[in-house]
Amino acid sequence: MAMTEGANRYLPDYSSHPVQHHFSPYSDNGGSIVSIAGDDFVVIGSDTRLSSGFSIHTREQSKLFQVSNSTVLGSTGCWCDTLTLTRLVEARMKMYEHSHNKVMSTPAIAQMLSTMMYYKRFFPYYVSNVLAGLDTEGKGCVFSYDPIGHFSRSDYRAGGSAGALLQPLLDNQV
Repeated sequence: MAMTEGANRYLPDYSSHPVQHHFSPYSDNGGSIVSIAGDDFVVIGSDTRLSSGFSIHTREQSKLFQVSNSTVLGSTGCWCDTLTLTRLVEARMKMYEHSHNKVMSTPAIAQMLSTMMYYKRFFPYYVSNVLAGLDTEGKGCVFSYDPIGHFSRSDYRAGGSAGALLQPLLDNQV
């Protein structure tokens, strides 16, 4: 590094070596979700560790949120985005219940969540979502999402930081 002349002679000259600053509003707090559905049941599970980097904040944080009597949302990733998204889902569920005097079905909740995520497509929630529940016929259903809200229904799904390891296991065993 060369030193500049004049009044700024004690400041380093960075013109020959650009300095890159990196800012990310996201923090990945980890977590994994797995869900399996059958003809008359659905099971969803997740880990309970909340961490960032090499620090473990707690080992007792559930990543499963019951949104209705027959539907559970599993959400991992950036914890602040998870909390924001689940609180908005709860509010939308209450608004729907008050307006229509009934609880939303699991496929309807899946569509609502997709719409909410698509609305934030330019600055998406940094979460991995798996929605599990019983549909109107009483059959188990599992919905998984990409970051901007595209979703698909399946009989089993894994998501989160270990999703790439769990999904092949499910493909082989289920």
